Amino acid sequence: MAPTQREHAVPQTNIALYPHWQLIFDKYDEDSDGKISLSELKQMILSESFTKDIPEHTVRQIMKRADEDANGYIDYLEFMKMIKHKEVQSVMGRALNRYVRATVVQRAVGIDEFDGTGDYENEYSCYPPVVCMILISLLEVIAFLWDVIAEGTSSVNGPAATLFVYNPFKRYEAWRYSTYMFVHVGVFHLVVNLVVQILLGIPLEMVHGWWRVLLVYLAGVMAGSLGTSVSDPGVYLAGASGGVYALIAAHIASICLNWAEMTFAIYQLLIFFVLIVVDVGTAVYTRYVLLEESQIGYAAHLAGAVAGLLVGINVLRNLEIKSWERKVWWASIILYTALMLAAIIWNAAFPSYFPPSK
Repeated sequence: MAPTQREHAVPQTNIALYPHWQLIFDKYDEDSDGKISLSELKQMILSESFTKDIPEHTVRQIMKRADEDANGYIDYLEFMKMIKHKEVQSVMGRALNRYVRATVVQRAVGIDEFDGTGDYENEYSCYPPVVCMILISLLEVIAFLWDVIAEGTSSVNGPAATLFVYNPFKRYEAWRYSTYMFVHVGVFHLVVNLVVQILLGIPLEMVHGWWRVLLVYLAGVMAGSLGTSVSDPGVYLAGASGGVYALIAAHIASICLNWAEMTFAIYQLLIFFVLIVVDVGTAVYTRYVLLEESQIGYAAHLAGAVAGLLVGINVLRNLEIKSWERKVWWASIILYTALMLAAIIWNAAFPSYFPPSK
């Protein structure tokens, strides 16, 4: 018997290697002609099965990139190339993988989870686990308990605080520019930082990966100390506010990068903006209007937020990269690098600007 059109379009070797994608292809090839038209592709991606994760204009981009022979249809070979294409995966892969796992594979094959031999990847597997913010929080608790056990109370004179706090009179001890994040004065200070960085950091890790979140967090910590040293040279620093504000700004960066793909993006952006304005405004009011003796390093908050925004734009995942976003990417990385280098050079080249070393 002569081979059918489907047998010509879908070699058996590919069926054997990628059975889960074959199921997807067959399901949406409604007329069983061995190819998917633009209308079928739109119905496939924008259907309730995918919870409308992908905007319609992206569907046209996928079709344009995948239809190599420009005949208006995607055959199975073009379909597989599309699935394996990294840029297409960034906007389509999660929806397809979720659907394969939840419906097609379980119903048609009768197993709980596909074993992954066909280049299948579950992007929300949380592997490696989201432990970055938890580990940092644990180290902060250990440093706090070290001081409490040694001094009987949390104190800036405790061994951890003495060793780790950012001391403007000991700027030559370079580790202090980052280790001040482990030091907290008082239980309230510790708990607030822990709650905020866990509530904000873990969701970011789940979406963007632990190493991206760690880069953003450490960038905020370093920017906080360097920014304070230049703008407020006599202030001590203790606490993770620089890193926490970097996480807040990273959420803002994520919202801006994925504006079209997010629900209620404007409201999320306003919430984070109000949070930053209220907190920084309170710190400025307490210091300059009420003239309280305790100096809050609000410059670290602002610098951490700027670093989180600039670094977040560069390292966080972007569901759909637009041409203008590439320009913003380059501008942000150049601006962050320039600001950090300027602060480092200022610290090294103008020692008379700072308190004398002890």
